[in-house]
Amino acid sequence: METNLTYSEAMKQLEEISRNISSGELDVDQLASKLKQAKELVEFCKQKLQAVEADVNQILSADQQ
Repeated sequence: METNLTYSEAMKQLEEISRNISSGELDVDQLASKLKQAKELVEFCKQKLQAVEADVNQILSADQQ
């Protein structure tokens, strides 16, 4: 996976994978590869969201002090 990937780019890649799977364009070998890639992208997005949530919580708690 790209090291400089953004959340938006990861979501676009996930959308593309979803379209490919839904359309039936992929053979069995491609399907396995794309599902693995999708799993990695989902994990990346989860980590990004958790990091943003932590940042927001830190900012909000600093404002309350």
